[in-house]
Order: sequence, then structure tokens, then C-alpha cells
Amino acid sequence: MSEPKEESPLDRLWKEYGVAFRDVDDLTLARWCAQTLGQLHGRAWRLSHPLVGAYRLAAQLAHERQVWLKRLVNIPAGYTAAACCRAPLLPLFTRDVTESGLICQHCGETSVPFEELPTDVRDRLSRWADQYRPVHEVAHWDDKRRKKTRDYDAAFEDAAQQVERLLADAAHDCVPLLLEHYPAVIWEDQDECLEVRPEDIVL
Repeated sequence: MSEPKEESPLDRLWKEYGVAFRDVDDLTLARWCAQTLGQLHGRAWRLSHPLVGAYRLAAQLAHERQVWLKRLVNIPAGYTAAACCRAPLLPLFTRDVTESGLICQHCGETSVPFEELPTDVRDRLSRWADQYRPVHEVAHWDDKRRKKTRDYDAAFEDAAQQVERLLADAAHDCVPLLLEHYPAVIWEDQDECLEVRPEDIVL
């Protein structure tokens, strides 16, 4: 039996943030989620956006309580039920899209497998991921590979700058394609491995 994953300081912080929703009854929680989905409708959102962060906390709690399965409120207009957990489909686009597909903001599982995306979208996302993957890998070079590089710090910094551009490219070229098929889309605007933060992504 594997040992449980150690909780990171960020995990503990998000758990602290989530306390604000814990005392909310199921009906109020469902209404808040439905209203917020209405606000998110029609746009692509950064994962770091405060409204998305608040919704993510509420959505995870709503999933734990099976709020959407209780049908306390209707799924907001324009949204469909996600196959993974039957909550409203609010997909997250990440750098691992070709392996993980689009991720559900409610249960954290794959909500749309990559192979189920429309062909034109899949082709564009695949090309982007092929560009992104080798650049991201710089953060995970082993000691042997690092020693072959005369200046690993410079290579790391160059990779970080490329990732900043690639994430901005995704926001401009990939995410709008998804928005043609889903009422709202969230995109990952950071790369913690290369120390790229949301504020580094200039659109």
C-alpha cells in the first residue's frame, strides 16, 4: 500500500480558503455555483483568476456533497452535464492536454478525452503540445544532461521565456477554438516547474 501524498503548503492554504464554503447549506452552495457559472459563460478564463479560484473551491465541495446529483438547481443554460461526474461541464486546458484531455473543475478527472475533441481542435492542440513538451522538459533534465549544457541556468531561463510565449500563444490560438464548443473554458496560465507565474504571461 502506497503512503499518502504529503500535503504541500499550497494545498494547506487552499484548504484554509475552502473553509469559507463549509458552513454553507447545499441549496445555497448549488445556487452560488449556478450563478457563478452564469458569470463565467462565454469567456476563456485564466486558472489564476480570483473568480475561478473561488468557483473551484465551491465546485469541489459541491462534488463532495453530490449537489448536482441532488438536482437542487438546474444546470445553467448553455452547459451540459460532464460525463465524469454529471456536474456542469467546465473544462480546464492544461499543458498535458494530449495525455489528459480537458480536466473537470468539479471532480478533477478527465471530462473530455483528447481523442473526443473535434478533429480541427485536436490537430491544433497537438501541434502546440509538441512545441511545449521539449521546452518544459528542460526543467526535468537529469544531472548528466545538465552537465552537457555549458550553462544550465541560462538554458532554464531561456526555456522559461519560451514557455511564457507558448502559454500566451495557447490563450490566443488554442483556447478560442475550445470556446467554440464549450460555454466557458479555463486555461492553465503557469508552469511551476519552470517557475513561470501567471503574471509572467502577457496577453
